[in-house]
Amino acid sequence: MSELIDIILPADQLEGTSATLSKWLVAVGAQVKDGDPIIELETDKVSMEICAPSDGVLSEVLAQEGQNVEVDAVLGRMSKGAGGAQTAAVESAAPMPVQTSAPAQSDSTAQDDSARHLIGPAVRRLLKEHGLDINLISGTGRRGRVTRDDVRAYIANPQPRIQAAPVASPSPYAAMERAARPLNGKLIPHSNMRKSIANHMVESLLHTSPHVTSVFEMNMSNIIEHRRWHKKEFEALGVKLTFTAYFLAAMAQAVKKVPQTNARFHADALEIFEDVNIGVGTALGDAGLVVPVVNRVQEMNLFEIAKALNAQTDKARDGKLTPADMKNGTITISNHGVSGSLFAAPIIINQPQVAILGVGKLEKRVVVEEVAGVDTMVIKPMCYVSLSIDHRALDAHQTNLFLSEFVEVIENWGQ
Repeated sequence: MSELIDIILPADQLEGTSATLSKWLVAVGAQVKDGDPIIELETDKVSMEICAPSDGVLSEVLAQEGQNVEVDAVLGRMSKGAGGAQTAAVESAAPMPVQTSAPAQSDSTAQDDSARHLIGPAVRRLLKEHGLDINLISGTGRRGRVTRDDVRAYIANPQPRIQAAPVASPSPYAAMERAARPLNGKLIPHSNMRKSIANHMVESLLHTSPHVTSVFEMNMSNIIEHRRWHKKEFEALGVKLTFTAYFLAAMAQAVKKVPQTNARFHADALEIFEDVNIGVGTALGDAGLVVPVVNRVQEMNLFEIAKALNAQTDKARDGKLTPADMKNGTITISNHGVSGSLFAAPIIINQPQVAILGVGKLEKRVVVEEVAGVDTMVIKPMCYVSLSIDHRALDAHQTNLFLSEFVEVIENWGQ
């Protein structure tokens, strides 16, 4: 009898939360190779894959699609190295394929790349070893996944991936034409990630933390000038200098002033952390929101912060984040101003943290300053900055003290 191997969700893959089994990528009886993706999981933070622990045949499925699974749970079993009679029986029962190549897509059919962001450990390892950009590699796996064989084929014959042709812009009269028709709509099912985000937000706002938000106004003149002088210097070293890097540096300074903001609330105590590990809210378009963490910001200078921030946000947008990239956050920032928002309140706290900073849109506004003893209207680049807090852990005094320090660091940068 073949040796049976348990397929489990490793304990180090999740950060104190459960995952939903989204898809079994192979059927019972299917032959798989060591490292092939066999399960797709989704949490409120990331989509991920579980890969085959060895060569063999999937012999048993214990967890069903849509079911919540916990760490170390046995999701299924496979027969190690099996291939003979069992595999032959499955192959003989399956219809023989007629085509030897992928069918050509019609001009009206868009390429399905909805799972390209899911990268298995074996694929990630090959990409890193060979310094490859996954966006150049065509995926032949289910829903556009890039498999280990795809990477090996690209290494042997590097042919860039052919991008789907852009969809033509609609007619300017399309909106009027639609308005004249009966109201037609379609239901788009929520992804498991979207469901998990929704549950997490409701749990945080309504059932866990009483949210309170304080809003300050901030003059951005000094960091605009500092960035203007140092942007090219950073670029020459391969690092993009963004305003968010300054915000992370100022947050670390404000935490020194108010350490209670860098904490987790427990029923019997407030756990305050020495390391300032800042989660950076990163939108993925319609796919949802992830929060990669920049660790130990209090130990870094501006260049180091910008470099670490670039690495995490690039991984987020390229779909290369791992659960480890989102672990151990102690406080969070949402730079919602990049999408045009002046301010947002409250911004939902990323449990079990106790505070989240929000930075709004930068815009020139008229403010009143005293010049030579006379109140004078001047134009300044301003933005609103807010701190939403868990009122069980913090009060207005600590909230406003944190924001005062944060604003002072930004407004006096380089002085």
